[in-house]
This record gives sequence, structure tokens and C-alpha cells, in this order.
Amino acid sequence: MRVVTDTEREKRMRNLVALVVDPVRRYLYRRTDAATADDVIGDTLLVCWRRLDEVPDDALPWAIVVARQCLSNARRAERRRTRLIGRIIAIDPPPAAADENPAASTVDEGTADAARVTAALAGLRRDDAEILRLWAWDELTSPQIAVVLGISENAAAIRLHRAKARLKQELLKSGNPTGHVPYDEGSEDARR
Repeated sequence: MRVVTDTEREKRMRNLVALVVDPVRRYLYRRTDAATADDVIGDTLLVCWRRLDEVPDDALPWAIVVARQCLSNARRAERRRTRLIGRIIAIDPPPAAADENPAASTVDEGTADAARVTAALAGLRRDDAEILRLWAWDELTSPQIAVVLGISENAAAIRLHRAKARLKQELLKSGNPTGHVPYDEGSEDARR
């Protein structure tokens, strides 16, 4: 059995990289964003190096299969990260930002309103509360929420709309917000 030297192994890897890197890059760029594609190319080449002795003569299809598997791994890892972030936000929401010099009455009213909203959120289903927190606290758009929750943009928009309606109903159950006067057609202010 012939022993392969490090120089021969390195030369074989350079030839393999020259053969597969551009086609694999094009394959990945058509399926994911550039940053992820670049990461997956690195992972693919690492697998090629580790399994260099297993690379068949027709290396391109083999390398694309490796890239495809590495891309699947990257997507799974991203979904796990996204779910974890969603859970963390649901369990430990970020604190509300406070004004530096608020008037005392504004603080009292703001605290009362915040307590009403917190109570209303607690009355919602967990999924509705989470989507509202992503929208209000994290200031995410429907497409961004879709990514976080792993759903379509349309589904995120519909769920957000429905969650807002449910929150409104919960808030109406708890009465008027502090300082809010309901509109009454028969009142003197309404006639002006």
C-alpha cells in the first residue's frame, strides 16, 4: 500500500477546491443568502478535507451533496436559535424604557396603563401574547415575525391582526384607560 504524503494530499485538495468551489457557491447562492452560503462553503470544504480519501473521481456531485447537507444543518441551527430567542423573550420580556424626567401624574397614569396592558396580555393565549410582544417590544415587522416564528409572512400578518383585535377586546373588558374619555354622541364635546 502506497503512503500518501502531506504534499500530495494538499495538492489533491487544491485541485478539488478548484473544481468544486465555484459550482457549489452558485448552488448555494441560489438557495440561501450570501453570508449563509459562504459559511456553508467553508463547512463543505472542511468535510471535503476530512474525507478527502473518500472523494470519488466525479467529485462535483459528491461535493454538492455535502453542501446540501451542510445547508440543511445550518438551517436547522438557525431555526433552533430563532425558537430559543422567542422563548427567552416570552419568558423574560425586555423592560419598558422609561422617560428620564416624567411628570409624577404621567408616571402614575403610565404605570396604570402598563398594568392594564400586562393584565390584558396575561389574559391572551400564549401565542397571541408572544406575537404582540415581538411586534410592540421588539419592533419587528410581520415579515420579521414570520422568520422568528417559522411561519409565512401572510400567516404572521394575519396572526398579528387577530392578536391585536383580541388584545383590544381584553382591554375593553378591563375598562377605560387612565385619562381616556369615551366618545359619546350625546355629549356636549361631541356636538362642537
